Amino acid sequence: MSDQFERTALIFGEDNVEKLKSARVAVFGVGGVGGYTVEALARSGIGTLDIIDNDKVCLSNINRQIIATHRTIGQYKVDVAAERIRDINPDAVVNAYKTFYMPDTKDMFDFSNYDYVVDAIDTVTGKIQLVMQANEAGVPIISSMGAGNKINPAMFEVTDIYKTSVCPLAKVMRYELKRRGVKKLKVVYSKEKPLQPIASSTKADTDNSSRRSTPGSNAFVPSTVGLIIAGEVIKDILGFQNKL
Repeated sequence: MSDQFERTALIFGEDNVEKLKSARVAVFGVGGVGGYTVEALARSGIGTLDIIDNDKVCLSNINRQIIATHRTIGQYKVDVAAERIRDINPDAVVNAYKTFYMPDTKDMFDFSNYDYVVDAIDTVTGKIQLVMQANEAGVPIISSMGAGNKINPAMFEVTDIYKTSVCPLAKVMRYELKRRGVKKLKVVYSKEKPLQPIASSTKADTDNSSRRSTPGSNAFVPSTVGLIIAGEVIKDILGFQNKL
């Protein structure tokens, strides 16, 4: 066993460290939430990571995304994340996809290859498709609900989608998944009511999104969600808790 995982082994045992090494996890979206998830999974010794995102690092990402620095602006997020993973664990296998996951790109991914799937993307259509594809393959999935415009990281919790409330994104997901006959979905969400973004005359950043529709964010909420997700993935793979 590599010495870099000896502290992990003190909690989970050497056999489980080997189990993490043999696991393959797909993380869809490596921004504010997904970037921290990938970071924690790499530092936990996950042997193979598939990272999926078609976006590039821009200036406005620096306030909350672990992969975003002035040096990485303009680079593809998956390329930056892949470099970090390999620097953390040179033995890790990284499969990076510069892809916007949606129903028309789903066939690029064989979910039967994964031990776990992480949904850290923003689009409802994509999130629903991820859940459906994971369920069809019989692969566990955990999904991030709304983290934008929130400032209390202590309010985030892990639950089933049908036990959520307040969160607008969770409400849409509940409705759409119920229509499709989905019985359960593990999610991370918060009952905190989103704040209203302060109006600004600043021009939109290079992501070309409208300032009016862009949610506010910070350094401590997305990171918290990402780390919670990573913890759930690790504990579920090792069987340290009952799945929802």
